[in-house]
Amino acid sequence: MSASGPSPRTRPPAMADVARLAGVSHQTVSRVLNDHPSVRPETRDRVLDAIATLGYRRNSAARALVTMRSGTVGVVTTGSALYGPTSTLIAVEEAAREQGYFVSVATIRRYDAATMHRVLEHFMDQGVEGIVVIAPQTDVADAVDSFRAPVPVIMIAARDRPGVPEQVQDGAGGAEGAGAAEGAGSILPIAVDQRLGARLAAEHLLGLGHRTVLHLSGPLDWFDARERETGWRGALEDAGAPVPDPVRGDWSSDRGYAVGRELADAVRAGDGPTAVFAGNDQLALGLLRAFWESGVRVPDDVSVVGFDDVAGAGHFIPPLTTVRQPFGALGRRAIALMLDAFAGAVVRPVSIPPELVVRESTAEPGR
Repeated sequence: MSASGPSPRTRPPAMADVARLAGVSHQTVSRVLNDHPSVRPETRDRVLDAIATLGYRRNSAARALVTMRSGTVGVVTTGSALYGPTSTLIAVEEAAREQGYFVSVATIRRYDAATMHRVLEHFMDQGVEGIVVIAPQTDVADAVDSFRAPVPVIMIAARDRPGVPEQVQDGAGGAEGAGAAEGAGSILPIAVDQRLGARLAAEHLLGLGHRTVLHLSGPLDWFDARERETGWRGALEDAGAPVPDPVRGDWSSDRGYAVGRELADAVRAGDGPTAVFAGNDQLALGLLRAFWESGVRVPDDVSVVGFDDVAGAGHFIPPLTTVRQPFGALGRRAIALMLDAFAGAVVRPVSIPPELVVRESTAEPGR
């Protein structure tokens, strides 16, 4: 072979090479890699310098064989580009990484037991330690019920389940109680309290003096839409306010715009709603555009509240009053629930409260 030919391949640096360069034992290198507190600072620095010099990378596959832990969490998602599911996926991935876990994502398009079984087999082949399922729609959750996983399964869904306990604030640990379940083989539900968020929106508008509130809902095959409608209806009934028939939507600004055009004539004639609670911020955005084009003033003629607090909601015209979903808290609590299950703790469903963000799209009627 000529001198210009390819150089022979060399093996990647091993832990023994790091130990030799740093002048420490193999065990000391292992302790540094696992952040053990018994290593002296100067020794730790020497080992880290050797790691950087050699370009050493831990062999995750070999470590998994020794420890029986893969350090991987499986996440099932529908691949929806909508704000809620996308934000949830990002939050779960970030929370898992903060706890030292990698995330393997499986995107499904068909929601049936056979598909879920294939996803489960895929994850088990990877040796995942737990599974998170983002299940915003009813058929997704129904398919998840067919799971018989040997690892904990966390289902993020605003699914109405009898016996779900009181809300658990972000940061609270697992606890014993009604609806409690244990790790492997169990489906452990967690969600933002959509019903509470809708109630906050409706109560805000009623508190401003509006006689009632019209609801532009999301599609009813989504748990979030069902729960938001239930919360809105409950707030009106508790206040003794008339409950108008909700207007059905599809989460899109196009649908909000079409409904807004239909409502504008009635608002200008004085027999339309003075307050509208939109099922999400995109529906609200469409309403705002339609009202503006029709000469209906927000909030002078009609108040509008959205749901989600999407990026930029504070820059709508006018800035949108909306319900903020704490996706970061949702991701952290989902992973915390999984860690509790890993530890063998008895855990129970978690409901995280949202927050009403009041801006300039709402005011007292006839302002």
